[in-house]
Amino acid sequence: MENNKKQIKEQVASGIWRLRFGIPSTYTPTAHRKSEIKMDALSQLSKTQTKEPQLPFSIDSVQIKHTNRGIVVTLPMSTTEDIFGFGLQLQSVNAAGRKRYIKVNSDPKMDTGESHAPVPFYVSTAGYGLFVDTYRYVTFYMGTSAEKGASADKKEVNQQHKEFSESALYAFKRASEERKVIIEIPSEKGVDLYFFAGDSKTAVQRYNLFSGGGCAVPMWGLGMWYRIYGGSDQDHVKKLAEEFRAEKMPIDVLGLEPGWHSHSYSCTYEWSNLFPNPQKMLDELVKQNYHINLWEHAFVYPAAKIYEKLIPYSGDYEVWNGLIPDFSMEETCKIFGDWHEKQLIDKGITGFKLDECDNSDYNPSCWSFPDSAEFPSGMDGEQMHNAIGLLYQHMLQNVFHKKNIRTLSQVRSSGSLAAPMPFVLYSDLYSHKEFIRGMVTAPFSGLLWAPEVRDCADGHDLLRRVQTVCFSVHALLNCWRIPNAPWKQVDIEKNLNNELMEDAGYYTDECRKLFELRMSLVPYLYSAFEEYQKSGLPPVRAVAMEYPFDEAARNLDDEYFFGKDLLVCPLTLEDGTSREVYLPDGIWYNFFTGESIEGGRRLVLQADWNEMLAFAREGAVIPVARPNLCITKDTVFEITVKSFGKPGSCELYEDDFVSFDYENTTEKKTIRIVADDDGTITAYGAKTSKKYRFLNCIVTE
Repeated sequence: MENNKKQIKEQVASGIWRLRFGIPSTYTPTAHRKSEIKMDALSQLSKTQTKEPQLPFSIDSVQIKHTNRGIVVTLPMSTTEDIFGFGLQLQSVNAAGRKRYIKVNSDPKMDTGESHAPVPFYVSTAGYGLFVDTYRYVTFYMGTSAEKGASADKKEVNQQHKEFSESALYAFKRASEERKVIIEIPSEKGVDLYFFAGDSKTAVQRYNLFSGGGCAVPMWGLGMWYRIYGGSDQDHVKKLAEEFRAEKMPIDVLGLEPGWHSHSYSCTYEWSNLFPNPQKMLDELVKQNYHINLWEHAFVYPAAKIYEKLIPYSGDYEVWNGLIPDFSMEETCKIFGDWHEKQLIDKGITGFKLDECDNSDYNPSCWSFPDSAEFPSGMDGEQMHNAIGLLYQHMLQNVFHKKNIRTLSQVRSSGSLAAPMPFVLYSDLYSHKEFIRGMVTAPFSGLLWAPEVRDCADGHDLLRRVQTVCFSVHALLNCWRIPNAPWKQVDIEKNLNNELMEDAGYYTDECRKLFELRMSLVPYLYSAFEEYQKSGLPPVRAVAMEYPFDEAARNLDDEYFFGKDLLVCPLTLEDGTSREVYLPDGIWYNFFTGESIEGGRRLVLQADWNEMLAFAREGAVIPVARPNLCITKDTVFEITVKSFGKPGSCELYEDDFVSFDYENTTEKKTIRIVADDDGTITAYGAKTSKKYRFLNCIVTE
């Protein structure tokens, strides 16, 4: 087929190049992008490198052709390359030797790339990243296929088979022969390919800065979240809220589930009769310093006040009897956004949870619409499936930004160029180990992931899961199936019958300690998000990203970096009280005990059910706050600084915690904390701090 379509090559920014083939679609992630490329930050990133950023191959060597199936791109790939990315991947971390099918799907059954948030972006240990600017269901063959003739020299015969089981015959194997990356982009007549120079860490940073940099989150969003029983009425919500405060459980956000709507599946976006006076309830909750997050669908029920207005701006199919708004259109966003602003946000709601926008090929209660669906903007169903979650985020973020209110919200589907969006991916469908694997894989594509706590086998399982969420970007307990807190009863049926565990007091105390631990780390995490904005470095990231040249780290799927200097190794119920960990080269310190351990090796370590494995690398300086019950705009954190081993430093970021005023004023600052050889700790620039008070530091201007 056609091989002669015009190719245009240009440098977009420092270390980033675009290769255009043919005429790309009108509907692409870059066409819908709302954030500007952070050109200055990209230039600064390049200045930190010892040589000019470059790709490991010539862009001219990239082969592109148009076939009956669409566009096929071919790139070189060595047998030693390892590949990371493709969005949220819950089955495996390293994509080398695997197929990746970029289709949003709520129930991925196999390790083929489908996920809640598949992204056509990857990074290679060869020293580059590649983003395919499309909403199509792209297929990537990452060294899975050999071209004709590659095996012509193989002449062995009469080879005796030693294994006859399916597991042996079909086991995953990396190819020993030279392979290629083959990318199939269906239906399109043109495409933009963006190349990012650098190792697995630097290429991710460039991609995130190309996206617009990391997101700005409110400080309260980093506290503890509790999603309330779906059958709750107004009185039950108020009762739980009062109970948490009386028991000194540090919780910042309460989430209301589908029952708050007068109709859900699809939605009216109006309060049901279970909440006869929602404004009074909201006012009372706000007085107790709670933030309220509301569950919703994007699908609009006929009884909704905005239904008639949205008919011309919706697709030609329904989901759950509701319209599918075309959020790529300004008219749609204004109707939907104005209603949310005037009816919900203006009345005290600070965030939303968009559920079931992630397609489903397998669930019998299908929330899909046909790939052939048509939308008034011109997008088809295939494009909209991969785009709807992200387009919704753009719509809501615009409303919150206009109101000068920062949100941290939740979404079931996200995608390309999502780093600037303050939305956390979630799902309640997975095992604890899969939740942890998502923490490792999602940051390679500019995504935030919540390893939420929902169903627990027993109290030990509860503690292990809460331990993980305390060291995540989003500390969420999803209790929509139980009326009482899980630390009082983990068994769902017994919880529904108000039968509490005999040792509920013990688990209440242990969960409180864990929530307090999380609160003590909020300023540290908040500063990691500021770094995310500035440099594109994710606040949580794989060991393979932090140590891109450490081959032993490349397949690690159960440990990750939390902020700049903490390596977290969660335990699961299946692990019991011990697990194998890998510590990279250097000296590491148990974050809780201060015990030093030599790295560069694997070792088995013990941790009782109420203990965790988290390690600070040598030279780490970590601010630890006295736990607050909740976080408000007036909160002042009392900071004790912990230092580990040799001298080091860190930065603690400060603004008003809640608004976008930092964009236009000088009401922000960075406090530099330095630990010297003699153990002296100095907080430079802290004397005028309005948000932090240092307990063990010398404080200077």
